[in-house]
Amino acid sequence: MPIYEYEAIEDGEVIELLRTMKDADAPVEDPAGRGRTFRRRLSVFGVSGAASAASPSSSFSTGGGHVHSAGCGCGKPMGSCGLG
Repeated sequence: MPIYEYEAIEDGEVIELLRTMKDADAPVEDPAGRGRTFRRRLSVFGVSGAASAASPSSSFSTGGGHVHSAGCGCGKPMGSCGLG
């Protein structure tokens, strides 16, 4: 069963619920009992590490097995590998 995130419209509090896919958009009861309305929100996650290593001869290789770009998760700024 997937975990879904729901956000309270009134105050933005986010809760996570383990639900079946068919119940993903079913109404959510306020766990605090305050009658708030929750809506399902898009959950995002990040994965760090190299999916595939760049070739050693590549000018984009950092020696760490990945390429620095605007979306690089290693935290190094764009251009730190010579991309300019």
